[in-house]
Amino acid sequence: MAELIESVEQQQKTVKETSQEVRRSRSGFWFGLIILLVIAVVAGAGYYFFSQLRDKQEGLGGEVKGAVSQQISDYQAQLAAIQSQLATVQSDVANKEAHFNNTVTEFSQLHNEKLDATRKDLAEEIQKLQRQLGKTRGDWLLADAEYLLSVANQRLLLMGDVNTTREALEAADQRLRESGDAAAYKVREQLAKDIAAISGINTADIVGIYSTLQTLESQIDSLTLLLPYAGKDETVKPIAPEVKKEPTDLLGQLETMVTIRHVQQHVNEILTPEQAQFIREQLRVKLEMIKIALVQQNDILYQASLSDTQKWLLQNFAKEKEAERFAASLDKLADVRIRSQFPDISLSLKMLRDITKLRIETDKALSSPTKSAPAPVPIAVDNETTSAAQQ
Repeated sequence: MAELIESVEQQQKTVKETSQEVRRSRSGFWFGLIILLVIAVVAGAGYYFFSQLRDKQEGLGGEVKGAVSQQISDYQAQLAAIQSQLATVQSDVANKEAHFNNTVTEFSQLHNEKLDATRKDLAEEIQKLQRQLGKTRGDWLLADAEYLLSVANQRLLLMGDVNTTREALEAADQRLRESGDAAAYKVREQLAKDIAAISGINTADIVGIYSTLQTLESQIDSLTLLLPYAGKDETVKPIAPEVKKEPTDLLGQLETMVTIRHVQQHVNEILTPEQAQFIREQLRVKLEMIKIALVQQNDILYQASLSDTQKWLLQNFAKEKEAERFAASLDKLADVRIRSQFPDISLSLKMLRDITKLRIETDKALSSPTKSAPAPVPIAVDNETTSAAQQ
């Protein structure tokens, strides 16, 4: 019995254990199913989130690639612009360098040309100085004579100064005589002719003519105008009021107060004092023009001014003694020629400047004593050419 009870109790325990195992197995199944569902849900969610993340990563990667490519393209454009600017700067630098090199070359060439010209001028001046230092006293006298002849030609042709010209020619002849150069004989012969020609010129007395014009100018106020004018100063003797005069005495007194002058020209108007003064001043101005032409030795202006003055005197002043003497003085001045036709004295200067040629001819004449007779032939030829040149 006890064994049965134990068996029954064992069976009950077994049944309980099996029921518990069955319960456990069922609960484990549902638990495992739930776990599987949870795992599936978690796996699906993870897959979903992973796909979303991958899509986002792909989108972000595309944006990054686009931004990077855009930045790269921008950088490439900036690099190309920098390269073009660099090429422009390089070309500008090359052009400036070429221009600078050309400028330096031109400046160097110009400097060399100026330096060569300066050296040449300096060499010429040194040669001139050496020639001047190497000259003898005769050479200096010939140079002095040449200068005097040049001054004589200038004074005669430009200023008409005959006296200074003659003195310069005589001084040049004296220098040639002192030089002792045999070749200067022909030049001295021509100088003698030039001095003779200058001595035959009659020069006008400029100072005397100027003094005559001054005297005529002082006589203008004493000349009588051709037309009457108002404002003359008449000296009238006062009449005593207490003395009663007869009609004949009044007529005589009227004759002393009124001056009657007969004129050959019809009187159309009476001049005002201003007009009368203007006529006299115009005559003074014309005399001043004659003085200016006299000082300048302008014979054409001198004669024209004299003719104009004579016409003005004839048209505006009466033919009285003062006016006739005035006109006679103007006629005498018109006969004077203040500047004559001057001879040509340049041949002696030309001969002196060709003194080397004359020396050669003189040496040839002196080196052939057998032909001493025809030696004067060149002088005669030169005389003929000299006379021809003067003509």
